[in-house]
Amino acid sequence: MGTKTVSASSLRSNLADALDAVNENEILIVTRRGKKERAIIDIDKLEDLLEASSPEYLEEILKARESSEFLTHEEVFGDI
Repeated sequence: MGTKTVSASSLRSNLADALDAVNENEILIVTRRGKKERAIIDIDKLEDLLEASSPEYLEEILKARESSEFLTHEEVFGDI
């Protein structure tokens, strides 16, 4: 697994490109003032990491994937 590093200010300017750079084999490290602060990770990789520490989480993910119910962006985030 590899990593790429991007500053927070560069991330703001190039969010779409930065998100495209993240895949199951790459993690994007976000820095502020040269210090590593956050990481952007592929959702499947995150689920794998969570699964490794919580079997209950995997069960919930499987149930959600089998469900035909979903929420719209507006239902989840409202007027943010």
